[in-house]
Amino acid sequence: MKILVTGGAGFIGSAVCRLLIRETGDQVVNLDKLTYAGTLTSVAEVSDSPDYVFVRADITDRAAIRAIFQAHRPDAVLHLAAESHVDRSIAGAGPFIETNIVGTYVMLDCALDYWRGLDAQAQAAFRFLHVSTDEVYGSLGADGLFEETTPYAPTSPYSSSKAAADHLALAWFHTYGLPVLVSNCSNNYGPYHFPEKLIPLMILNGLDRKPLPVYGDGANIRDWLYVDDHARALRRILEAGRPGEKYNVGGRNERTNLQVVHTICDLLDELAPHAAGAHRDLITYVTDRPGHDRRYAIDATKLETELGWRARETFETGIRKTVEWYLARADWSAPLREAYDGKRLGLLTAKAG
Repeated sequence: MKILVTGGAGFIGSAVCRLLIRETGDQVVNLDKLTYAGTLTSVAEVSDSPDYVFVRADITDRAAIRAIFQAHRPDAVLHLAAESHVDRSIAGAGPFIETNIVGTYVMLDCALDYWRGLDAQAQAAFRFLHVSTDEVYGSLGADGLFEETTPYAPTSPYSSSKAAADHLALAWFHTYGLPVLVSNCSNNYGPYHFPEKLIPLMILNGLDRKPLPVYGDGANIRDWLYVDDHARALRRILEAGRPGEKYNVGGRNERTNLQVVHTICDLLDELAPHAAGAHRDLITYVTDRPGHDRRYAIDATKLETELGWRARETFETGIRKTVEWYLARADWSAPLREAYDGKRLGLLTAKAG
């Protein structure tokens, strides 16, 4: 397939591009705006491939998106481009509304126009996979898992914008017949993760002997998914998923935030010990995020049973690989740390809008 990947210079998108070029016969058109969280260094290892091309564009730019469809004639779209950090959405929701809702609308509408111009065989084979988050489901209690039929209950500007985009995507299937699929994933982690997120922030702050900020009591629970496992799931959904269906992607690795931080600290003590003391000594409890959902956990049974996908990494194997990668790749993280120093985002004292 020739696959148009939106947001392919971001964390998950770059993992998808690397996977498709390294492990499949697919061609990749990487479309990215290159905002603060997108960097072409994340796809440098595949950028010389004859099966890879990069196009810089904004998914809200209808003329640019229409031209990309006509110039590259993709067989499928993997739509990952999004503003994704909850704290940033609290500080300023505008970019989340524009990119996640308006941008998804533009992608769907341009895809529909393009799809309508294909012959019957190409129409039947075409797929548009909209990649979303488990945060659209809201917060779980102590028991239970998010299933594909779980009602939506988003609580942050970020999750609300993704919920709106999910509804748009499925509306384009039900109303217009565009062969759309939707996936909702749990928290991703792994190499090339922008350092504002929990795991890379803890690793890099730990290496710099900076405080390790833990929100509230640290008991918020997330289900952790290694990013390469997610990339394989997306390729499988694109290949064998049924249009109009939703597929939850999860790692079955529930951990409290504090457990995650403790694990990282212990790995840093082992792999990069410091004379100043144990890395757990750097843990600092800070004011909790406004509206912080208590627990997320994905039921990936549908994906596992219908499409045969399985996560290859446990949290223990994946987090070790992640810490080892950051230790080895200061060349990747150092320029990003200069642009983003780990300063706290998302406090209500920040201006909204």
